[in-house]
Amino acid sequence: MSARPRSGLDGIVISAATAHDLDAIHALETAAFPAPWRREFFESELRGSGRFTLTAKRRGMLVGYLFSMWYFDEMHVNKIAVEEHERRQGIAHELMNRCLAFARDHGIKSVALEVRKSNAGAQEFYRTLDFEALYLRPRYYPDGESAVVMIRKV
Repeated sequence: MSARPRSGLDGIVISAATAHDLDAIHALETAAFPAPWRREFFESELRGSGRFTLTAKRRGMLVGYLFSMWYFDEMHVNKIAVEEHERRQGIAHELMNRCLAFARDHGIKSVALEVRKSNAGAQEFYRTLDFEALYLRPRYYPDGESAVVMIRKV
């Protein structure tokens, strides 16, 4: 994993997501994505088995989250978001590092995710974490945009 400056992480507390975080998670989700998940989806994720969820908070306020799931030796990052004014501070990088460490510690062999074909910045971010773009998933998003499927061996 590549190193990132930690200066933007000063004051950031990363912990498991809880039901108390759901309103803030959904508010960030709605602000960050053109086709956001419903609040109930996040609630269901918190109750599901084989889930790894994190929040990042600064001064007690949610600034980011990560929701992933695993089954046997495969993991999938379902959602990751960081507040716009907190981006490029290393928060998403730290959330992903924790996710990858969890995968490694639990014998997971690969981590996969989808990213919008038009989101070159996100694709580059995942490449810095050694993810490879393997194929396109046509019309994956509700607006018809395709997704780039990216996978990293752990």
